Amino acid sequence: MPSSRTGRPPVQRAARRPVVPGPPRENPLRTLHTRARKAWDRPLTAYYVILGGSALITVLGLVMVYSASQITALQMSLPGSYFFRKQLLAAVIGSVLLLVASRMPVRLHRALAYPILAGAVFLMALVQVPGIGVAVNGNQNWIALGGSFQIQPSEFGKLALVLWGADLLARKQDKRLLAQWKHMLVPLVPAAFMLLGLIMLGGDMGTAIILTAILFGLLWLAGAPTRLFVGVLSIAALIGALLIRTSPNRMARLACLGATEPQSGPVDCWQAVHGIYALASGGLFGSGLGASVEKWGQLPEAHTDFIFAVTGEELGLAGTLSVLALFAALGYAGIRVAGRTEDPFVRYAAGGVTTWITAQAVINMGAVLGLLPIAGVPLPLFSYGGSALLPTMFAIGLLIAFAREDPAARMALAMRQPRFGKKRNGGSQRPRRWNTMRRRAPVARSSGER
Repeated sequence: MPSSRTGRPPVQRAARRPVVPGPPRENPLRTLHTRARKAWDRPLTAYYVILGGSALITVLGLVMVYSASQITALQMSLPGSYFFRKQLLAAVIGSVLLLVASRMPVRLHRALAYPILAGAVFLMALVQVPGIGVAVNGNQNWIALGGSFQIQPSEFGKLALVLWGADLLARKQDKRLLAQWKHMLVPLVPAAFMLLGLIMLGGDMGTAIILTAILFGLLWLAGAPTRLFVGVLSIAALIGALLIRTSPNRMARLACLGATEPQSGPVDCWQAVHGIYALASGGLFGSGLGASVEKWGQLPEAHTDFIFAVTGEELGLAGTLSVLALFAALGYAGIRVAGRTEDPFVRYAAGGVTTWITAQAVINMGAVLGLLPIAGVPLPLFSYGGSALLPTMFAIGLLIAFAREDPAARMALAMRQPRFGKKRNGGSQRPRRWNTMRRRAPVARSSGER
């Protein structure tokens, strides 16, 4: 072995290991998208989104009703929390209805379709009886229940059309009759026109638009041909144009589209313009909860039809986008429930409820933003009004019940067990992980065990 100059043996250096390239770095955006997609594909996602989204909208609506209605109540010589307490009572009753509807089987929902339709038609006809029907803001669509409590039967007509129409179309689909035009249209369209006629006798064009949207949603889900769909839509558009043309009030609302001054023309657009003022003064994060200026008598119907404008003024763009995102999530979850079921009744009913809520939210927000004429419809689950809140919360209970009826969701709910405690038979149980669909690893057995 050759020696070094110092007389010591040379140190042998270890051979360098080849550099192995590591795994490629994943794109964080792609990873986030993959995780979000996996989370959305879980069986109980639609169930939680519908339940949580509707609860958040209702709670935030209660807060904004209290903020937006204080000045109106004081101007009427009432306590500042008057409208809030009535809305809270309606929300409590609606929560009971939601819980009952979410626990009812599908068969019972179908059995209630005809009684609800008959009750809604009777009440809507009773509105037109002198001495019983009450006119509010020029529309006679209310029945006085005594004291300050009133009911609007046309709101229950939406729920009646959804349940009855879904049951009718489901029975015809089971008999394979929907391929014929007459079975698809009769008696669904005549019954819907009967409800529309009763509503229009009171002059409520906004509710009639929502009912028409529900009818079109049911026909679309039933697979109506394009020619049939366009024909029904054309007839409805002609009737709507005639009703608007013959009403000076509706023509005035149409003329306020794009108005920037309250009295810039022959029509007074005070409400539409001050709704835009409220949204414009909110900025990014708003002026603060309770600090609205427009609700001090400048903005009519601040706690009902134009509560979205007060929300934009007090909570800003962040608040309005949050409300919009909640409605978008609720609508998408309803579409998922309708698209993943094999039961035709569940598909039609879930699609009808989703069409109802999303169409009404779009019409209300579009009117506040100045993009659509003011139709006088409340924001679902958000605006003040017990007559609108009760059937809407029952409809949300329908969606929750349908989301629970999904086979994968039923299996996931059945696998959920308390983390600590005992089984029903009294024995102890091992802790389980929540919301998991993984199979347990097989237990090791001895060779002699079969």
